[in-house]
Amino acid sequence: MKLSRKTRDTLAFWGFVGPFLLGLAIFAYVPIGWSLYLSFFDARNTVTPSVFVGLDNYAHMLSDGPFVASLGTFSVFAVFIVPLTFVLSLALAVGVNQLRFAKAFFRSVFFLPFACSYVVASLIWKTSLFSGVRYGLANTVLGVFGVDPVAWTGTVHPPLYWVVLVTARLWLQLGFYMILFLAALQRIPQHLYEAAWLDGAKPGWQVFRHITLPQLRATSVAVLLLNLINAYQAFDEFYNIMGDARGYPPFARPPLVYLYYTSLGSGGQDLGRGSAGAIILALLIAVVTLLQGKLFRFDRSAT
Repeated sequence: MKLSRKTRDTLAFWGFVGPFLLGLAIFAYVPIGWSLYLSFFDARNTVTPSVFVGLDNYAHMLSDGPFVASLGTFSVFAVFIVPLTFVLSLALAVGVNQLRFAKAFFRSVFFLPFACSYVVASLIWKTSLFSGVRYGLANTVLGVFGVDPVAWTGTVHPPLYWVVLVTARLWLQLGFYMILFLAALQRIPQHLYEAAWLDGAKPGWQVFRHITLPQLRATSVAVLLLNLINAYQAFDEFYNIMGDARGYPPFARPPLVYLYYTSLGSGGQDLGRGSAGAIILALLIAVVTLLQGKLFRFDRSAT
């Protein structure tokens, strides 16, 4: 039986998209729906609860001091990491885009850390670069200037552990956002710069501010949104850098780490409250993302 062209195109579409949608449903939508279901039940040490508690789990999490404090922790992390990533990745993209030779080499070099495991990078940062002993790289450099070794991950006043966490995340993700900006830079029509030069615009900051930056508006908003969401979902570097055999310090505990201990900690599995906390975090991320998109007018096309 000969199939029509429309039928063949439909079958080809579902042949390509179907496996992805199936995987998305199994590994994303079903867990999210089940987590939402568990958040309304007393689900201690079980994933098939029978005691309905309504919004009690949400009320408990919103009144839980450590969980609220962890929300403040990721807010501080986002304040540090989002603007730094934006500025540095844009600067790298502009610099690489202006190279006249070895552009592919530098693009690959800066992107390579993105392929590195967050766990491996976190352990290198903790044990080699920012080790609390005098043989760590950072302390070795400070020793040249006569500064005593610093316990980077254990110093709370001032909070030097932020240096370790932020630099690890920057090294891991700068290359990815640089590629996004680089792709956007290469799409800017050259005639805009030629017209600006004919009008007397000076190369440098003036051209960048009035031509390059406006043309990057859509990409800039996308970078900010992705970076903000990733900052809220930080886990690996916090867990591997700040945690040790004694446990985890409460002063640098992001929500996902706290939810991990709530749901699967040694004190018992409270999947109901853990799920409620996850839903609260997801809603907060969605609200902040929508507000940021509205603030930067993400729905308006770049001009």
